[in-house]
Amino acid sequence: MSIQEAQTQVDQWIKTYGVRYFNELTNLTILTEEVGEMARIIARRYGEQSEKESDKNKDLGDEMADVLWVLICLANQTGVDLTKAFEKNIEKKTLRDKDRHHQNSKLK
Repeated sequence: MSIQEAQTQVDQWIKTYGVRYFNELTNLTILTEEVGEMARIIARRYGEQSEKESDKNKDLGDEMADVLWVLICLANQTGVDLTKAFEKNIEKKTLRDKDRHHQNSKLK
């Protein structure tokens, strides 16, 4: 599935099942909450915190998909074409960082 197809699918789902988009500020709050849920799993599963029993069955992929879903909602309702934005972002990073990371002794 392309990014554009995902944006279309989310929009169709919202219009069919969700009645309407939550407003942008509500979706930003939901996005923050979803990133927090993802961070909790990563911090406990891969970081130094011990994983709570209640977190052991949490699906990291599902939490990442929740983040992506809300991000796509925000893109749709603010008129952002994520495909174009992502392509432009990769170009920016490539121009800015093409040598930077290879020269970073901390990464070797």
